[in-house]
Amino acid sequence: MKRFGLIGRHLQHSFSPAYFAHKFKQEGILDCAYELFPLAQIEDFKALLQKAPNLAGLNVTIPYKQAIIPFLDTLSPQALQIGAVNTIQFIEGKLIGHNTDVYGFQTSLEKVLPATPFHSKALILGTGGASKAVVYALQQLNISYQYVSRVPTEDALSYEMLSPELLQEHLIIINTTPLGMTPNIETCPFLPYSAIGQEHILFDLVYNPEQTLFLKKGAKQGAKTSNGLEMLHLQAEKAWTIWTTNNVAL
Repeated sequence: MKRFGLIGRHLQHSFSPAYFAHKFKQEGILDCAYELFPLAQIEDFKALLQKAPNLAGLNVTIPYKQAIIPFLDTLSPQALQIGAVNTIQFIEGKLIGHNTDVYGFQTSLEKVLPATPFHSKALILGTGGASKAVVYALQQLNISYQYVSRVPTEDALSYEMLSPELLQEHLIIINTTPLGMTPNIETCPFLPYSAIGQEHILFDLVYNPEQTLFLKKGAKQGAKTSNGLEMLHLQAEKAWTIWTTNNVAL
């Protein structure tokens, strides 16, 4: 039996087990199982490898997409450039890190981007591992970006620094934080939502609930909204391809 799974800290609301169980049933795959492997700290990853020697592939989620890198043997060129990993390939005794988030996000975003030159600037809410794939995708689409974080840095504005004028200049707003995720559905990023209008696109990497408070506030202002569910499906299928293709090019 080949074992696949997800590592992270709080996994009880993950979509992955049900998604892959459905996939295995639908495709008649009988020799595979997908499990959750919560890790209190990333150092526990070594113990997991010892306890589960028949692992064939792993997904990585919050907060370990960057922290997992030192535990891997090598990275794909794309994961190396992004600086974050959400998929681990087990091949010939080596652990290879990949990033399929960028494929899922970019494909999803392209579907809601209008064919106009006005959506050329984005605000990225959060600076964690998930934001790295977002940055890479935006660069591929020639969309400039500004990080927003709780604490201002040389590279990031604080939420308190976001003026209505700044929001009106950045017509794409992407939430890469867990704010609004079940069970904390009453939370959302601190923004001047009244400055959001019909030209805005709000993209939330959170998919549970489907309509976060962030998206609800944007929709109330007439903005186009999209959650992270399609992105999750796309990245999962890309991960499955990597796990089942032994000659993935590095």
